[in-house]
Amino acid sequence: MTFNYAIAGDPVTVKVPETIADLEAFADWFEMANALGPIALDTETTGLDIYSNGYRLRTVQFGDMCEAWVIIFEWGGQFVEAVVRALRRGRKFRIHNAPFDWAVIDRHAGVRIEELAPKTIDTRLKAGLVDPRQPQDGGRGTGLKPLSAYYIDPASPDTQGDLTAVFRSLKLTKETGWAGIPVTHPTYLLYAGLDVILTSRLDEHLDRELEALEVRPALVQYEHELARICAVMQRTGMVLDVDYTRELDGRLAEEALSYEAQALLYGVENVNAPAQIRSALAVMGEQWLADETTASGALKVDKAVLHRFADLDQNSGKPLGLRTANPLALAIIRSKRAGKWRSAYTQTFLDSMDSDGRVHAFINSMQARTARMSITRPALQTLPSGDAMIRRCLLAEEGHVMVSTDFAAVELRVLAAIGDVKRMKAAITNGEDLHAYTRSLVFPGQPDPDDKLRKICKGIAFGKVYGGGAATVARQTGAPIEDVKRAMTTYDRVYPEVRRMSNRWQREAYETGMVHVSVTGRRLPLDRERTYAVVNYGVQSAARDCLGQSLINLEEAGLLPYMRLPIHDEVLCSVPQREASDFAREIERCMTFDLYGVPIEAESDIGKRSWGSLYGADH
Repeated sequence: MTFNYAIAGDPVTVKVPETIADLEAFADWFEMANALGPIALDTETTGLDIYSNGYRLRTVQFGDMCEAWVIIFEWGGQFVEAVVRALRRGRKFRIHNAPFDWAVIDRHAGVRIEELAPKTIDTRLKAGLVDPRQPQDGGRGTGLKPLSAYYIDPASPDTQGDLTAVFRSLKLTKETGWAGIPVTHPTYLLYAGLDVILTSRLDEHLDRELEALEVRPALVQYEHELARICAVMQRTGMVLDVDYTRELDGRLAEEALSYEAQALLYGVENVNAPAQIRSALAVMGEQWLADETTASGALKVDKAVLHRFADLDQNSGKPLGLRTANPLALAIIRSKRAGKWRSAYTQTFLDSMDSDGRVHAFINSMQARTARMSITRPALQTLPSGDAMIRRCLLAEEGHVMVSTDFAAVELRVLAAIGDVKRMKAAITNGEDLHAYTRSLVFPGQPDPDDKLRKICKGIAFGKVYGGGAATVARQTGAPIEDVKRAMTTYDRVYPEVRRMSNRWQREAYETGMVHVSVTGRRLPLDRERTYAVVNYGVQSAARDCLGQSLINLEEAGLLPYMRLPIHDEVLCSVPQREASDFAREIERCMTFDLYGVPIEAESDIGKRSWGSLYGADH
């Protein structure tokens, strides 16, 4: 089969081999293209759960800027052999979102990540280094079709819309269409072939952009190394305690129903109906703060508001002791949590585990504007910080224990380092409790028997890092907002370098097109109405690169086979129980280094077999 098409007015061809002679023609084309330069590579599969039972690799595509070959992998035999031979002979491949295709090919075509990754150029990583923002944030995004529409041809997304229409005509959804559409459907094959042609063309545009923006090639290479390390961790996965997970799934279902019944006692028939919740809480006498309204003026009943009414910390879920907990707010939080934990975790674990009972969470090595890593399906980064229940589902290997190694206050250490905050650097070097030290400067001579003043200073410090203002700190600490404002003014006086750094970076951003360049050379676009977030972006990005460098250090030390997940500022490992202390010391060594005169340090916690044991579980 041959399909003719046009991209930006240029004729292009998509070829689909059907016979042995066709495969020989593909082999001839591949040898010629391989000698000329990088070849674009892509796969079509039955969905996203690469390691789940019944998952299939359907087609593998190769192409250059004018010609694509779609090999139907599902046909097996010599079609599979042609794909594997090309993958092994290829000198350089262009792939958009390479970790996905690496994992698919590793699992279903037998060509390992270690073989394919070193000869890969990932256009998605390059696009993120040009502009990391998604369209809703004012950027171009990192998807192939939007990028192609911007750089190559505005009509590039058309085949995606055509394919969606085919799914509908076949009574399939976007989720089921990839598995259900006939593999020989012309629109499906055209879509598959055009993607590699677009990837080939996109790469050259991105190279020109990166050069014009003076993005260092070393940073591009660094991101590719991190993507490979994360892909290997994903492939390894984690052992699932299937019996415990099924039992927990049942308990969460019962819990959701129980708390829904409690909410009904207060007149709330649907815990996801804001109007019902708002009305019931108002009848109970709850008072909203001035900033707790939506853009349309309605009173908010979001997570922050409900947790304040329930007297719970929004992150850990622990009681704050600031007020009497509202029983309706508690019931809504508990019911929603149980339902979310079932759909996001226990059910996803069970649905996506492989035939060996392992869960393989997808690790996006460069996500968000600051390049912070994320973990999806299941979203293991969003678990409450102190809860063991879900983490108990995931286990170290037989005979192993879990070791979690976390940076010590890395954001504040990075802030002190890149801002050259002299008093802060001295306190860190001297091993002082930084928040207690700050309290002594902000509230000199004032007693603090219940640590309330320290808590305010801690809230202000993280407000500087995460972009939170006085209202946010007041809400989190329970302190009067006027007290917080006065403390923030004093904080700026005792640590003047932080304010000066923020002002300087904002001025520079206005002069350079609203882009801040991080200490590692990463471009961080700013929103004109939120230039104050520049400190947040600069610190978060540098902290992420501290984690990234640690992952590289760990691999160089031979520890990649034991690494399981990067979680925020933490690395989770499964290590032999008998040697756990030795492993922990080596991991700490790899995650300890100097940043502009400030020690970046890490500390390991050795648990039992389950991840939950690090949070209090007994197994």
